[in-house]
Amino acid sequence: MKNQIIKDNYAIYNADCMEVIPTLPDASADLVIYSPPFAWLYNYSSDPRDMSNCDSKEEFLQQYDFLVSELARVTKPWRINAVHCTDVFDNTCRLWDFPSEIVKIHEKYGFEYRNRITIWKEPLKVRMRTMVQSLMHKFIMEDSTKCFTAMPDYILVFTKKWENEVPVVHPYWINEYAWETPILPNILRAWNNANNTQFNEEQLREHLNKINDSDNITKLNHYIRQRYASSVWDDIRIDNVLPFRDSKEEDDEKHVHPLQLDVIDRLVELYSNPWEVVLTPFMWVGSEVYSPVSHWRKAIWVELKESYFKQAIINLEHAEKRFKEKQVQWSLFE
Repeated sequence: MKNQIIKDNYAIYNADCMEVIPTLPDASADLVIYSPPFAWLYNYSSDPRDMSNCDSKEEFLQQYDFLVSELARVTKPWRINAVHCTDVFDNTCRLWDFPSEIVKIHEKYGFEYRNRITIWKEPLKVRMRTMVQSLMHKFIMEDSTKCFTAMPDYILVFTKKWENEVPVVHPYWINEYAWETPILPNILRAWNNANNTQFNEEQLREHLNKINDSDNITKLNHYIRQRYASSVWDDIRIDNVLPFRDSKEEDDEKHVHPLQLDVIDRLVELYSNPWEVVLTPFMWVGSEVYSPVSHWRKAIWVELKESYFKQAIINLEHAEKRFKEKQVQWSLFE
C-alpha cells in the first residue's frame, strides 16, 4: 500500500481497491457510493491494475464481479449500494448497455435492484466536455443520421437483502436540497400565479421555510421531497465538482470530469444517518469523501492513482470548513 491517512472521521488509502476491500470486516459499511471505471470510455491511468485498462469486456466484468462480491460482504443488511454509471460505447463503437451488466452482477450477489435515477445532462455542455462529434450542430445540416443525444447518467440503487436493523431517519426532514439548488423560474412563476404573490427567489425561500406549527414541517420540506422523489434529476449542476485538473496526467486525458457534488450530497443525505460509514472503492479526487465528511458521516475510500490521491487530500482540507458550516445549520434545530 503506497500511502494511507486514517483519522477519526475518515480513512483513505492510496492502493488497489481489489486488495483493500477484502480486508474490511463483514457488514462494516452503512452506504456504498461509487462510480466504476467506464471501460473504453475513459482512461484513468496507465496502471495495469486499473480496471479501465482491461483488454476486453469479459476481463472487465470478471474483475468487477469480484469487487461486487466483496461489496456485498461488507455492506450491512438492507443498506444501499448506489452506483453511478452510463451507457458506454465499446471498442467497436457500438453502444453497450453497461447499466444492465451492473444490475446482473449485483443481483448475482444477493442485492435487490430497487431504483434508477436518471441524471439529465445539457447537450451543449456535454459537447464542450467530451468533444463528441455526434452532438455537433453541423451534422444537422450535413447528415442528421449521424446525430445522437447527450447520454444521461444513471444512479442504480441496490439494497442488500434481509432486515434493516437501523432505519435511516430524518427527524427534521431534509432541509438542504433547495438551498443548494436555485428555485427554477418556472416554479417561481407557478407559485406566484397560484398564490397571487409577487415573490422573488429569496422571498419564496424565506416563505417556504416558515414552520407549520401544526406538524413542525415546513413547506420547503415538501418541496424538497418532491424533487428527491422525481425519477429524473434535471437540475444537477454539471460544474459543481471538486478541483481535479491538477491531478491529470498525460496518459489519462480522456477522464474529463469527477462526479458532481450535488449527486453525492443527495445520496448521502437520503440514504445514511449522521456518523455512519460511507464506503467507495474508487475515490478519484475525493468527491465521495468530501461530501460524507462534510455531512457528519464517516468515510472509507480507496484510490489507486497517486495524483488523484494527492488532490483528494487537498480537497479534504476544505471539507472541514464545510463541516463546520453544517454544524451551525444543525444547531438551529437543537
